[in-house]
Amino acid sequence: MSFDWTLLGPPLLAGLLVVATHVTLGREVLRRGIIFIDLTIAQIAALGVIGLLAMGADDHGWALQVAAGVSALIAAGVLSWTEHKFPQIQEPLIGSLYVVAASSALLLLAHSPHGAEHMTELLAGQILWVSYAQLLPVAGLYALVLAAWALAGEHRRTLFYFLFALTVTASVQLVGVYLVFASLILPALAVLGMGRRGVALAYGIGALGYALGLSISVPLDLPSGPLVVCALAVLSLIAGVTGRLLRGSRAA
Repeated sequence: MSFDWTLLGPPLLAGLLVVATHVTLGREVLRRGIIFIDLTIAQIAALGVIGLLAMGADDHGWALQVAAGVSALIAAGVLSWTEHKFPQIQEPLIGSLYVVAASSALLLLAHSPHGAEHMTELLAGQILWVSYAQLLPVAGLYALVLAAWALAGEHRRTLFYFLFALTVTASVQLVGVYLVFASLILPALAVLGMGRRGVALAYGIGALGYALGLSISVPLDLPSGPLVVCALAVLSLIAGVTGRLLRGSRAA
């Protein structure tokens, strides 16, 4: 099976950029035990976009990016405050916020002639149609996020939600909500307990998952985003099970 770089080059590069940030942030998500934070932030960013579309905004205008970013940052501020005030119920609060945001989005789209189409694009994404021009500003943002995370030190706890919100907002625009969740959680889950040794493996799982999913989706004429999610799931399962078996045999 040949890889068509003309068609799949930009989507693959988009996937590699997403993996570059999401493996690091995904490990932090698992460490904090707030698994649904990515879905919630992504859904609130999407709600900002849907709200603006409901008011008649242009489908591809810059205002949509601003609406998504502002919505996500507001959510990040709220969740940072609740983590400080109510840490024992942070995960239920995150899940509840997700349900409310998703329900609000459905209500806003209820009478839209293109409502189902907009929702599908936000969830499953349109990674196959990503262009190099779209990737330049995202690459710059991701570089700033990774640099800020590396230099944050003891301030990581405070900065986490805001850096996370900026990253997820950009990622949703590229690959959709499903792939954002899969890229954050699956590789990080596969290498859970491996310490620093697992970082390279997590990046490898992410990169290979995108490459396989994209290369298979075109000849089979299947949606690229969902197929990449499935590829990531299979590779993460194989890596996770193999790693645990090897550790068990060494212990024995």
